[in-house]
Amino acid sequence: MEFNANIPEGPLDQKWTKHKTKIKLVNPANRRKYHVIIVGSGLAGGAAAASLAEMGYNVSCFCYQDSPRRAHSIAAQGGINASKNYQNDGDSTFRLFYDTVKGGDFRSREANVYRLAEVSGNIIDQCVAQGVPFAREYGGLLANRSFGGAQVSRTFYARGQTGQQLLLGAYQQLSRQIGLGQVKMYNRHEMLDVVLVDGHAKGIITRNLVDGKIERFAGDCVILATGGYGNAFFLSTNAQGCNVTAAFRAYRRGAGFANPCYTQIHPTCIPVHGDQQSKLTLMSESLRNDGRVWAPKDRETAKKIREGKMHPGDVPEDERDYYLERKYPSFGNLAPRDISSRAAKEACDDGRGIASTGLGVFLDFRDAIQRFGKDTIAERYGNLFDMYNRITGDDPYTTPMMIYPAVHYTMGGLWVDYNLESNLPGLFVAGEANFSDHGANRLGASALMQGLADGYFVLPYTVGNYLGTQGLAAAGKVTTDAPEFEQAESDVRAKIDKLLSIQGTESPRSFHKRLGDITWSKCGMARDKAGLEQAIVEIQALKKEFWENVKVVGDANEINQELERAGRVADFMDFGELMCRDALMREESCGGHFRVEHQYTEEDEIVQSGYLSPGEAKRHDDEFGFVGIWKFEGEDQVPSLHKEMLEYEEVKFATRSYK
Repeated sequence: MEFNANIPEGPLDQKWTKHKTKIKLVNPANRRKYHVIIVGSGLAGGAAAASLAEMGYNVSCFCYQDSPRRAHSIAAQGGINASKNYQNDGDSTFRLFYDTVKGGDFRSREANVYRLAEVSGNIIDQCVAQGVPFAREYGGLLANRSFGGAQVSRTFYARGQTGQQLLLGAYQQLSRQIGLGQVKMYNRHEMLDVVLVDGHAKGIITRNLVDGKIERFAGDCVILATGGYGNAFFLSTNAQGCNVTAAFRAYRRGAGFANPCYTQIHPTCIPVHGDQQSKLTLMSESLRNDGRVWAPKDRETAKKIREGKMHPGDVPEDERDYYLERKYPSFGNLAPRDISSRAAKEACDDGRGIASTGLGVFLDFRDAIQRFGKDTIAERYGNLFDMYNRITGDDPYTTPMMIYPAVHYTMGGLWVDYNLESNLPGLFVAGEANFSDHGANRLGASALMQGLADGYFVLPYTVGNYLGTQGLAAAGKVTTDAPEFEQAESDVRAKIDKLLSIQGTESPRSFHKRLGDITWSKCGMARDKAGLEQAIVEIQALKKEFWENVKVVGDANEINQELERAGRVADFMDFGELMCRDALMREESCGGHFRVEHQYTEEDEIVQSGYLSPGEAKRHDDEFGFVGIWKFEGEDQVPSLHKEMLEYEEVKFATRSYK
């Protein structure tokens, strides 16, 4: 299998510009002869659908929600990055590019990241033109705030609901195209397979989630914009419906899956509060602009807080450990997410956690309220404070927030080249569903940037390049009568029938929770060889039990959320094993992938010099400076590993330090 990144030649800052001048074009009058299938209607999918339709292509867009407005992009809170340098604080395209590569611990593809930084400013202009209500300063100019891993203010925001406002902007453009007839929208349709004809992606098989009907859809190419796989851990900040099914079914058809072990743990989430909790809630990283993260220095003080015998406000200043400010003075509370999460875990592992479970630290706004006043803090974060109050019953204006790391985002995904095309010709992958931009750790406010960059400013060029290369004679040539569609539909029906026929005693949700217990404990914030090997064995046993004892109630030809969940959980089990295999293979620590055997100690010269603290991630660039790409080799077979070596022209491999 060939994995050619197809990176254009030339200087880094000219690659995208030159590439756009050389790609194939489709005559505007001929675009209506092509049909593009897009799966997913969030920022990446919705933006791509609206843009391609505006250009004249016929687009079919699919989502499993009852409206594109319910895509999980709506949940993003804090902001979107762009190198506008409105604050005149030294920002630039190169600085955003470098911060992103460094934040990803030098495990991302350089050319893709530079393009992302290059088009970031265009995204803001596009969204402002759409009417997205970004926050503004007193004089009317767009406001910025800071996010983790950067020493400039480049994050544009709309209070704590930036994702919602950006999604509404994309949705209104999508709705316009639906009204014009250029986009055919299929709500409540779940993609269950991708169809390959002569090796090219030419369609999908879906299940109508309202009446259970299995349907075929043919097109000239397919774009997957289906988000990440964080729910493989059961508990995450993702919505309950978020799943890996579309991407994983493409993997089973031959698409390479890259870096599945790169999962992001977000440091500021409301801690777990019970055994039957179904999801976790994010508290925006933007809160770390004004909130200070701390834990008691003394274990006895932490114990009193846990037992309700002491109010956190009564802890004297000199008995508080502002550990991020102590360990990373240059970045303080805005250290990157992977580092901040491990620091919180370290404090809790030391017995200084303050939640009832022992897993929690404080995010305290006392000093900011004293400095700026309650009204200013409410203006900045009021909706987030209200959300926290409604969930926990505590008032964050008077009592520090309790936070703890949780699964939030996934940097791994289907492998794509520079054109965002997978190794399966005609199958494009956008947004969180691909692997390309964030390496081993995503910086805050970069997910929205990538989704809109892919949808608005990359795919409209590269999809046209693929269609132009195929030629006009290929337009609309493949129909759903092709034998490949018959076979794919038969495979989908067989899996549904099998799930319904087992009639065991345990629910899909129960199996999902048990899977999450394995993946979180052995492939979560800290990983080691023995634990990962054990996780693979346990997942294989759990998978066998699932296919013997799962109970799916209801029928296939009706609304059946248990059937939906069962199919997704089955894919999560297979994927969970793949994720653990990738983590086991990668004998290093980098970004969100932390192998406890590979960390800096006090014996290392770089620690003795003061450049790093003990416990930081230790990379092995000479052995693992590559993208790990997994190829499906058949049912119950070990997948094969392929490598795309990472080559840097403008930056050099370096040990990250945020001190």
